[in-house]
Amino acid sequence: MWHILKQIIHTGIPTEAPPAVSVETGQQEARIQAEILAILGRALCIRQVDAGSCNGCELEIQALGNPYYNIEGLGIKFVASPRHADMLLVTGPVSRNMEAALKRAYEAMPAPKLVLAVGECACSGGIFGESYASCGRVSKVIPVDFSIAGCPPRPVDILASILGAIALPQR
Repeated sequence: MWHILKQIIHTGIPTEAPPAVSVETGQQEARIQAEILAILGRALCIRQVDAGSCNGCELEIQALGNPYYNIEGLGIKFVASPRHADMLLVTGPVSRNMEAALKRAYEAMPAPKLVLAVGECACSGGIFGESYASCGRVSKVIPVDFSIAGCPPRPVDILASILGAIALPQR
């Protein structure tokens, strides 16, 4: 994208558009999609839960849906109910008000369950830690399979962790 903007700034609008997706990228997407289907037998369904974050991690997770990362093109989709989810993506330190809701979401998921703690707050409690209003990290409330550090983590790191987590043995 940046190279297109530089070209427009220096030489004007190009007469022909560059290819949207290279053949190599399309082959990589097809390979990843085939691996997900081989492991799960269907698309990977993710339920995202904000347990009390500042929304920095949510912005990075939302970026996964844009055309650059194209998470749905890989066979990964976000669902509205934990009953339909294979993976729970949890952000933020768990606030006391979200503790019961997070436990209910985890219990509603069918087995095998995968839980990813996204961001520094979800992994360690971050700057909030434990207090009268916060339970701290996600692993104090529900079991966590994979942690993605960063404040906030980059979308590519989140995507790599999602793909790495589904390759783990399912419990």
